[in-house]
Amino acid sequence: MKLEPALSGFDPEARATYAQMAKVLLATGNPAEATVWKAQVKDGLSFDDVDQSIKSVATTMNIKGVGELPLGDQVTLMKGTPWRKLKIYLYCNPLTAAKMIDYSNAFSAYLPCRIALLQDKNGKLWIYTLNMDMLIYGGKPLPPELKAEALQVKKIMKMILEQAASGDF
Repeated sequence: MKLEPALSGFDPEARATYAQMAKVLLATGNPAEATVWKAQVKDGLSFDDVDQSIKSVATTMNIKGVGELPLGDQVTLMKGTPWRKLKIYLYCNPLTAAKMIDYSNAFSAYLPCRIALLQDKNGKLWIYTLNMDMLIYGGKPLPPELKAEALQVKKIMKMILEQAASGDF
């Protein structure tokens, strides 16, 4: 399949979006790595420090917290032995979410937005979130109003990622 004709009706940023994803995929061999943004947490910050920072930044950015999943604690309970720290935070702008679903029901599988705070196998803390570029730019252009709202949610999720990794409140 020839790529250029296939992408002719897509958002102008689609080519760059897919090129970046392909670059990461080829470098790592891991499709999950190609679809996330991540930041290593600044040394000296504890899991609880970053937990509070994530919540504080989200509140400041006025995005609704709709759930938290303490998966690391659950694994520890189920295994009966300590496991790494892992917590998933669920955030959403419900009105934007509704507009995304009105545009395409398939967007519901990507909702709500997630932030993962985890301890890697070496004890380092990381924050992960979905790289939203494929959803925003990866196909036919979104309607302008919807695209503007999606870009605002993207900005908020990246701010949570970056500021919480630095321990900002």
